[in-house]
Amino acid sequence: MLGFILASMDEMKAEETVTIDLSDKSSIGQVMVVATGRSNVHLGSIADRVVKDLKAQGITGIGVEGLRQGDWVLIDAGSVIVHLFRPEVRTFYNIEKMWSA
Repeated sequence: MLGFILASMDEMKAEETVTIDLSDKSSIGQVMVVATGRSNVHLGSIADRVVKDLKAQGITGIGVEGLRQGDWVLIDAGSVIVHLFRPEVRTFYNIEKMWSA
């Protein structure tokens, strides 16, 4: 599943993509992916593509939060959690620093 997500994000030109192994840190998932989009519209397009591609692979129960606001979009695909940010929001929250520690 991670490969499909990363490929979708790459095709949609997501920037500064980071993958964090959560297997020894949390039970919320096995992997967290953090990436940046240039604008609210770009974030929405990336998120839509990731969800569409996951559904095409038969993955169900995908949760999406923050799509309307477009500053920070969360996609919960079960074992993979995806965070998409606008650049200034990503800098402010800096979640990869917190989860990489």
